[in-house]
Amino acid sequence: MEDKKLVCKSCGSDSFTIGQVGGDFNQGNVRPIDSVFSVGSPFIFNFCKDCGEVASIKVEKPQYFK
Repeated sequence: MEDKKLVCKSCGSDSFTIGQVGGDFNQGNVRPIDSVFSVGSPFIFNFCKDCGEVASIKVEKPQYFK
């Protein structure tokens, strides 16, 4: 996200980290609907370390969808 300090809207914590769903083997990757053979791109989650509330979800490689 931006450089501003995040505060969890669920528990009030300011301790966040990032994690990934998907990767090299296509499990969990998002891919274009009209492209069955596309590898797609992993999701990057920014979430609260204390309660797990997700602050943001990004597609790692949006250029795959252009």
